[in-house]
Amino acid sequence: MQKPRARDLGIPLEGKTGKYNAITDVEGVTVGYSTIIEGESARTGVTIIHPRGKENHDPVFGAWFPFNGNGEITGAAWVEEGGFLEGPIGITNTHSVGVVRDTIIDWQAKQGKMFQHWSCPVVTETADGWLNDINGFFVKPHHVWEALENAESGSVEEGSVGGGTGMLCYEFKGGSGTSSRKLPEKFGGWTVGAFAQTNFGMRYQLTVAGVPVGHHLKEHPVWSDGENPWQESGSLIIVLATDAPLLPHQLKRMAKRASLGMARTGSLGGNGSGDIFIAFSTANANTALQGDKQVVELRALDNDHLNPLFGASVFATEEAILNSMVAGEDMTGHQGFSVKGVPHEELRKLMKQYNHA
Repeated sequence: MQKPRARDLGIPLEGKTGKYNAITDVEGVTVGYSTIIEGESARTGVTIIHPRGKENHDPVFGAWFPFNGNGEITGAAWVEEGGFLEGPIGITNTHSVGVVRDTIIDWQAKQGKMFQHWSCPVVTETADGWLNDINGFFVKPHHVWEALENAESGSVEEGSVGGGTGMLCYEFKGGSGTSSRKLPEKFGGWTVGAFAQTNFGMRYQLTVAGVPVGHHLKEHPVWSDGENPWQESGSLIIVLATDAPLLPHQLKRMAKRASLGMARTGSLGGNGSGDIFIAFSTANANTALQGDKQVVELRALDNDHLNPLFGASVFATEEAILNSMVAGEDMTGHQGFSVKGVPHEELRKLMKQYNHA
């Protein structure tokens, strides 16, 4: 059964979405999960995003931006230098980045999906060391293979799934969330999709469509007393996809806009938060193909036409974060640590109280 999403609770969000309101609204993009919930201490998993689907390993133009770098992303140096993503993106917990990276290389090699003779996979993380025994190293190669192979287009499951299984957001249950925006034809008709793995924020900060929700929903904060906005830890990973023909330097500008989507939900960007944002474009197929051809032809938007894409990136990021929380459910994990999901009815009432529904 489809879990509720932010719009189902009467939260007014800007912009028109794609068919699935997911990153998969960008044609070709697929998302796969492996979710690990075992015993009292395993609450973790793996998320895989294939920019062109698992059967198509043609690189895509890409870029990344570290809003706050207290986190990890492998393969980033080559993305920055070469301007391409040359395989799937992996998202997991902090102490499982290595096994995900190594297994992606193994998968690429055995499937004949390695673009060059070597691979520098992009794998990033957030820390689930409260609900999950992060030193239990529960993520194994077969979990990564599962996520790589089961990736699909269409509707994307949200909440406590994949790499987001053990994550928290604004001291509620966080996890995996997604959203998209479809631009009007007068702005190119392009689609922007966002995928979020949320693990950041203090309750006091939480803002939903301009409503200071964190000032009202003060029950069951896991760390704070609900009154101190100055301490923050955790992380946020955002992956932005678009079918608009953008070059790497333009995609970096787009990735930066995820910071604004994060800010619209209330975050102040804490020192301990690893907030890393990735953007890629599925346009310009076969641009990276090696061979005798020295000059390739490509298309690109001029900078004056980027504003609608910037706005779509902000709005899709904001909604993906909120969707990850709305889909979150109560969870108890390692050493009895427990966190509550966002109370839906209370949130509905707050939206009405502020004349937002």
